Amino acid sequence: MKLRRWILLGVWVLSLVSISFYGGAVSYGFFFGVTLLPVISLVYLLCVYWRFKIYQETDRRNMVCDQPMSYFFMLENEDYFAYTGISVRMHSSFSHVEEFPDNVEYELLPGDKSTYETRLVCKYRGQYDIGVKEVILTDFFRLFRLRHVISGQIKAMVMPKIVPLQELASIVDLPALARQDALGNTETDILVRDYIEGDSLKQIHWKATARERKLKVRTMIGKENQGVSIFCDTKRCSESRGEYLPLENKILEAFLAVAYFFAGKETAFSAYYGQKGIVKGHVEGIHEFDDFYHKVSEIQFGAEENLQHVLEHVMVWGELWSSGIVFCILHELTPAVMDITDRLIAGGIIVVIYVITDQEPMDYVRQGSLRKRIVVIPVEAGLEGRL
Repeated sequence: MKLRRWILLGVWVLSLVSISFYGGAVSYGFFFGVTLLPVISLVYLLCVYWRFKIYQETDRRNMVCDQPMSYFFMLENEDYFAYTGISVRMHSSFSHVEEFPDNVEYELLPGDKSTYETRLVCKYRGQYDIGVKEVILTDFFRLFRLRHVISGQIKAMVMPKIVPLQELASIVDLPALARQDALGNTETDILVRDYIEGDSLKQIHWKATARERKLKVRTMIGKENQGVSIFCDTKRCSESRGEYLPLENKILEAFLAVAYFFAGKETAFSAYYGQKGIVKGHVEGIHEFDDFYHKVSEIQFGAEENLQHVLEHVMVWGELWSSGIVFCILHELTPAVMDITDRLIAGGIIVVIYVITDQEPMDYVRQGSLRKRIVVIPVEAGLEGRL
């Protein structure tokens, strides 16, 4: 396009020289023709800019990640002159239009229309624009280009997908661990430890407390608790949508995958997360999962949310001490969270931590142990075989 402008400028200079040295009707006609050419071209382009029509539609506005939906757009020329040089640009950061031809320019004669039917896939959970982002208009002589941003954008409400798991790789060895504890400790509740703030009063071993003159609590090793608790970190870690959308999508995806695994096995679990306050959900089985799924889909991540705050309050409530295993799904493993999980482990609870991050896995894994499993999941990785 720049080359064409320079060529036109050169031709205009030549026409100017022609009328300056030679004059005549031909020279003046050539000069005025070259001078008016860009003006006419720009007027034509402005007419197309204001007159062309584009329509787009999806079969629904509420959708699920990675599930294709029907999508079509149509360009139409309702005027009495031809349109040329029309290019379409799609939103591509968070959605994908299948088999869409790139770098195609449409030319529409009067009354013509161009329809494209395909499928559209949303990559991440959240609310964002999909489909046609803008239309690029170019004149006949390719001297000018206008960018037309579509005013009627399609705003999608995308819900997280549910990943069904046959097993949780992080806890497949728990039965063997339970048998090992049973063999090593034949009497129930004989092991005690010092009281830690947040321990349930029901765990206090009064005889040991009287004997040692300080609060002692049972470790509950001989008698395994059966409860399952799941904690989800809802803290927004970035102001950039391109950074926080993929991360938050994967966190909720892992949250739902673990929850769906236990619900499918008719195993009751409690779920906790922050929403400007602590939200607790309890699911007894698969028949209650749909309601839980819709609540999780509405989670709003915020900079003020703090998983440490949620963990500490639930520990004070005392409900957590009936759990045999606690799952934590977070984007960063902080020393404060590690300290709380150590207190849970000291109380005989197994802790599984899923860290959704693209950082080096070994930095986290080396902090794990037999009763504290740390699993690193890259943001764009699949969950099958990792959870």
